[in-house]
Amino acid sequence: MRRSQADQGRVHADGTCPGLSRASPGWPSVVSLAGSQPPQQSLHHRQGQVSSKISLLHYYSLIPTSYQLAAYCPNPSRCPAVSSERRSIPRLLGHVFGKPTRKEFCYDNLRISHNAWDTNLIKANPEYLAVNWESSGGGAFAVIPLNERGKLPDQIPLFRGHTAAVLDTDWNPFNDRLIASASDDGKVFVWQVPENFTLYTDAEEPADVSPLSKLSGHTRKVGHVLFNPAAENILASSSGDLTVKFWDVETGQAPITIKHPDIVQSLSWSANGTMLVTTSRDKKLRVWDVRQQSAVHEYQGHEGAKNSRAVWLGEHNRIATTGFSRMSDRQVALWEPGRKDPIGGFTSLDSISGVCMPFWDDGSNCLYLAGKGDGNIRYFEYENDKLEFLAEYKSGDPQRGIAFVPRRGVNVHENEIMRAYKTVNDQYIEPISFTVPRRAETFQSDIYPPATGLKPAVSAQEWFDGKDGIPAKIDMESIYEGTAPREVPADYKPPTAVSSPIQPPVSKMESTPPPATRVPTSTVADQKASMSAIANKFQDNEDAEPSEGESSPFEEVSRPAARAAAPVSVRTSLPPASAGKTPSPTTYQTPVQKLASPVRTTAAAPAPAPAASPSSGNVEASLSQITQLLEQQSRIIGAQSDKIQAQSQIISHLATEVETLKKRVGPGPQDQSERIRQLELELEAARS
Repeated sequence: MRRSQADQGRVHADGTCPGLSRASPGWPSVVSLAGSQPPQQSLHHRQGQVSSKISLLHYYSLIPTSYQLAAYCPNPSRCPAVSSERRSIPRLLGHVFGKPTRKEFCYDNLRISHNAWDTNLIKANPEYLAVNWESSGGGAFAVIPLNERGKLPDQIPLFRGHTAAVLDTDWNPFNDRLIASASDDGKVFVWQVPENFTLYTDAEEPADVSPLSKLSGHTRKVGHVLFNPAAENILASSSGDLTVKFWDVETGQAPITIKHPDIVQSLSWSANGTMLVTTSRDKKLRVWDVRQQSAVHEYQGHEGAKNSRAVWLGEHNRIATTGFSRMSDRQVALWEPGRKDPIGGFTSLDSISGVCMPFWDDGSNCLYLAGKGDGNIRYFEYENDKLEFLAEYKSGDPQRGIAFVPRRGVNVHENEIMRAYKTVNDQYIEPISFTVPRRAETFQSDIYPPATGLKPAVSAQEWFDGKDGIPAKIDMESIYEGTAPREVPADYKPPTAVSSPIQPPVSKMESTPPPATRVPTSTVADQKASMSAIANKFQDNEDAEPSEGESSPFEEVSRPAARAAAPVSVRTSLPPASAGKTPSPTTYQTPVQKLASPVRTTAAAPAPAPAASPSSGNVEASLSQITQLLEQQSRIIGAQSDKIQAQSQIISHLATEVETLKKRVGPGPQDQSERIRQLELELEAARS
């Protein structure tokens, strides 16, 4: 059962943490903020008076993140402040901004399909952009190289072959030149983009591209196609004949066919390519074990009559859905397979009628929700089984279709974490760059973890035989350096710099000096040797340093904070003097003193000495010189204080006289004005 924030504050009130055997220094002051409630003074009036303005933003900036709390807790997995209730301020991506593109750098002069089928209309990869095309004489779609921006030619080569409108397309995740298309004619085609493909040709009528293979088996229109994210050349297609087929693109066969109870509205693969989640017209959410050809989980989804969407949250065992309530409010929900109710229930977004199109970015753990029919794109961060709202990109240009590029296609030199392409007025496509603004000119490893590469985890035959896995990833730093993508294991974690835990700030009023180390009692001979060492300190003698074998009790004591009227203390520790050997001096430390504080010297009362040392006269002379110097400094400081006080009185007297003359004289004769001006100049000179 999850603890509340108030319970967390009580758990840590004594400075201890679950899993800790002792109190942690600095812990109560940190966790008391995490367990407290935000100040309400800035939101309400109390007893008819306007309360003080306390910034909520400043309050949340004081609350440490769960990662900072984990630095204090040796067992963060059992700590409720770390693992159960993380604060709503995002850990990393609290400042992500969507930046539009000027129209001259967009993809203009397009004829985007007007078909009413609920689809995204466009798909993108790091090299190309696929657009469902409005064409006559059969269905077609266009492929646009991402580097060919601006106004496109009136006649461009199309990917033509379907006898009805193209409803959906999808790029192969392991081959940027391979794309599949679904059509209203009940066919699934696989296409290959030609080498050095471009839209600018010298021919009056550019030659269209023909399909590489045709996959026939559905008896009604095919609404969705989606490649497997882990297995090579495995393609899923859903049709109006209430079936979902799984194709081996190389052989052109569909060994697995699932009977679906109703028309599929969306589908999404798990990260290892073994499970498939679908939403359908019967308002049910189903999770399928594909190779068992059965639905392992089935839940009641969004209750609204409009379409719903689902997306698997990458390598997390979670599913996000978007849909509508009975009152036609747009909703988002987070699901765990095996749990019939959404985690935290259904969350209402707004009352706009357009479908929300969800997109997941596994690199930043962000979920993007783009509204169909409006220009807004919300993005959330998934953390601790919550979708924490980050920000919202707002635009006055509504979109009917949108696509996001894979993580390996972002611009790492501009700190871009994601890039989207949206349709505007069915005439042009606008890129939107989501960036984290930073001034650093080096690779930012914290926002660029390894991304899925171009090598599948298993082949198509191995997948049908029951094998699965996570595809190998590539190090984004190799892309930043412009070298060949460097492959890393699927479970690779980038190395992080080892740093000391972040210490909580301590105010000056609460600061206390560290406890002094207990020094052994010194003998009379030791005290005399220490005095000699103090006198030698004022000479240019660098030979008298403690040897490496000797230890000093002051080596482990940090420098104390400054305090007024702190006495000068001399602490030494020397081994007993032996005959014929001169003891070595030790380190001499004194607390830092303020100038305004009188300096006092304290010395231990000397015990009766059995015999006078030959150097006792020199020691006493040195001590008397030091005492005279300190007394002289005290007198100088006192004289300066008196002088400053006298000048302050003169300044105040001049200021009072000037103000009195101004009130008494007003706009008087010329000589009086000159006198006032002269006094003002004297006042300014005295102040300076």
